[in-house]
Amino acid sequence: MPSRFQAARARVGALGAAVAVVATMTGGTLSASAEPASGMVAGETLGYHVNMGRGKLKDIITKVIGLQLSDGSKLGMYCVAIRTGLDPKQELVETPWAEFPEPGSAFNTNRDRINWILHNGFPATPRKQLAQTLRDRGVTLHGGLNPEEAITGTQAAIWHFSDGVEINRKNPLPVVGKKFDADVLALYDYLTGEDNVGIGDQPAPALEVAPEELSGEAGERIGPLTVSTTGEVTDLAAELPEGVRITDAEGDELGAEDIVDGTELYLDVPEDAAAGEVTVELAATAQVRTGRLFVSRNYAQKKSQPVIVAQVASTELSASATVTWTAAPPPSSTTSPPSSTTTPPSSTTAPTSSSTTTSATTTTSAAPVPQGRNDGGLATTGASVLAPVVIGLVLVGAGAGALLFLRRRRNA
Repeated sequence: MPSRFQAARARVGALGAAVAVVATMTGGTLSASAEPASGMVAGETLGYHVNMGRGKLKDIITKVIGLQLSDGSKLGMYCVAIRTGLDPKQELVETPWAEFPEPGSAFNTNRDRINWILHNGFPATPRKQLAQTLRDRGVTLHGGLNPEEAITGTQAAIWHFSDGVEINRKNPLPVVGKKFDADVLALYDYLTGEDNVGIGDQPAPALEVAPEELSGEAGERIGPLTVSTTGEVTDLAAELPEGVRITDAEGDELGAEDIVDGTELYLDVPEDAAAGEVTVELAATAQVRTGRLFVSRNYAQKKSQPVIVAQVASTELSASATVTWTAAPPPSSTTSPPSSTTTPPSSTTAPTSSSTTTSATTTTSAAPVPQGRNDGGLATTGASVLAPVVIGLVLVGAGAGALLFLRRRRNA
C-alpha cells in the first residue's frame, strides 16, 4: 500500500447566493507529499460593474468565479489581479501565498488584509449579518444588501489591496442607478477601513500524519505517528496482523473517536510476530478555509487571472503512513561446560633392581588410582593392609603343620 499521504478530496456543498464552495486543503504551505488541488473555471455569479479608476478600470464587472476541481468539486473565488484577464481554458493550481506569480504586486504586502476581507465580506459572512454590521455603524441601507451589492463591495475592496486601486466615489457603479451606490460604498469602506486589522496566517493543514514512514522491531511499541487536524477524525483503518494493535504511549488501544489534533499513535507489535508492514489510514471531515490561492499552471507562458477562495465549507480528507518492523532475534545461549575441581593424585613408582644386573630398569608410572573411603573415614592410597597379615598367618600355620608331620615320622 502507498506510504505517501493521500491528497484531500472535496465534496460539493451549496453555499448561499448560488455559490458552491468546497475545497481541498493541505496547509499553509503545500506538503511535499500531497498533490496540489487543481481545476478549471466553470461558471460565475455576477455582481455589478464597478468604476475602479481610469481606462478599462472605469467599467469592470465583479463576480464570484466558479472553479471546478478535477474531482468535480466547486470553489467560489474572487480575483486578485484586476489587470490580468481570466482565461477559462487555463488549469488553475493551488499555490502558496509566497509563490504569487507577480513579485511586485501589492498582493504580497497586503495579503493579510485581503484575507480579512475574505473572512468578513460576502459570502463568508451572510448578507443579513453584513447589513446589520453596517447599520450598527450608522449606515442607512436602501432595501437591505442585495447579492450583487455584496459581491461588488467585497470584490472592489479586495482589488483595493491586491492592485492598489480606489473605487470612484462620485460614480462607483457606472451601469446601475444611483440608489445602489451608497450601499456598495458603505460595504467597501467597512472592509477597507480601520476594522480591517488583517489575518496573517493561512490555514493549518486540515489532516496530516507525520512521519510518513516508521520502522521498528517486534516486541516494541513503534511510534509515534503524530496527527495534525483542524477537523473531526471519522475513520481509522489498518489491516493489522494478529496481536498487533494501534495504541497510545501507555499501550491503551485507540479508535477514531479517540483521535484529535496532536494525538500520538503507536503500533504495539508482539515479540513473537513475524516481520511485517502496516499502512495506517485516517479519514476526517474538516472545514475548508478561505484564503487559498490558485494560479494558472503555465502562468509564465500564458497569464491567467489568479483567484482566491472566498468561502468556508466542509470537505472529506484522508492521510496515511506506513509502519514496518523486523522479527525479534532469538534469545541468546549462555550455557558453559561444568568445571572440574578433581585433581588426579600423582603416582610415583620407584625403579626396581634386578638381583642379577646392576643397571636400572625402565620405570613406568602406574595409572592414577581414584581415592576411596575406608570404614574409619580415612583416605586410602594403596593396597589393603590386611593382605600381609593374612599371608603371615598362612605361613605360620604352614610351618606349624610341617613341624608336626616331621615329629610324627621320627617317632614312627
